[in-house]
Parts: sequence; structure tokens; C-alpha cells
Amino acid sequence: MQDFDRSKGRVMAKGRVETQAQPEARVSARRPHRADARRNFDVLLDAAREVFAEDGTNASLEEIARRAGVGIGTLYRNFPTRRDLFEAVYVDEVEALARKAEELTDLDPWDALVVWLRRFVGYATTKRAIYEALNRDSAIFASCRQIMYGAGRPLLQRAQDAGKARSDVSFEDVLHLVNGVSGATFVDDAQRDRVLTMALDGVKSQA
Repeated sequence: MQDFDRSKGRVMAKGRVETQAQPEARVSARRPHRADARRNFDVLLDAAREVFAEDGTNASLEEIARRAGVGIGTLYRNFPTRRDLFEAVYVDEVEALARKAEELTDLDPWDALVVWLRRFVGYATTKRAIYEALNRDSAIFASCRQIMYGAGRPLLQRAQDAGKARSDVSFEDVLHLVNGVSGATFVDDAQRDRVLTMALDGVKSQA
């Protein structure tokens, strides 16, 4: 029988620790309480997301601090290591995906799914930049995957229930499809958008 230790955020079975805290708790715990410090934390995350997407995992931390409008010392106070910054950006992207799914409940089921998948393609671009910098077998990756699937799978199910999406595809199928688009090289964003639209037409119900 398992017990959940809420104060430590972990599951215990027969006296053994099974998992670490959920990733969103890790970022929330690091976000400062003071308004000015919290602002610095958030603008650093925004700047890091942009710079990592442009320059990859070897991007200059000084450039991130410059774009955020803070000193390098402020960056290190919030993120003592480059890995800390990678993890925070990754988790923040996943949390944003989950929040986006919650905001789409009033849209037409097919439109909601398409909007979320387009957002996912943008997320995948940032993920690629930090993917190789983190352990893909880590608890953070596993937990982020659960959060992402928990956000996106209901959107597909809702579209299928409404007869707007094919009933013979799984959420995993759809993610493989859009991941293929996000990982390809295109002339410009407009071409990527056209190809993504064609890919999503394959998910849409033809009835």
C-alpha cells in the first residue's frame, strides 16, 4: 500500500522513496516571493527561452542576462548552474502548455485541438535546444511527459467525441506527426505553417 507524503511531495511504498516532486513544484519553489525578485526570475526565463531557441545549449549566459535587463549576478542568484536554467525553462514550457489547454475549453473541439498543437510545435523548438542537456530518463522528463499528455489527450478525445477528429488515431500518433513537422527544416515560418496544416488535415475527420 502506498502513502503520499504531501509535505515532501513524494510517493513511498514499503518505506522506499519512489518518485521525486512534480516538476511544477520545483519551479514554483524556486520562484521568489518578493515582487521585484519574482519579476527578475520571470524575465530571465523569457530571455533564456529565446536565446536557447536561437543559439542552442551553448548560448551565452551573459546574453541571457543582457536581454533580461539584469546583471549576471542576478542570473546566478536565481539559477546557480546552467542545468538549473535548462530545467526551469523546460518545465515552464510544459506548464504553459497545460495552462493553454485549460484556456481552450470554450472553443470548438477541433479548433481547440489545432490551437494547442500549434502551440506544441513552438514548445518543441525550445525543447530541442535543451533536450540533450538534460537526462531524458530523469524524473523531470517523466513528470513533464505526464503533464503534457494530461493536457493534450483530453483535447483529442473531445474532438473525437464531437466527430471532428479521426477515431482511429491516438494522442501518441498525433504527437509523432507534429514532432516530425517541428523537427524539419523549412524556408520560413509560413512554409512550416502550411506543412503543419496539411499534417493536421490527416487527423481531421473526413465525414
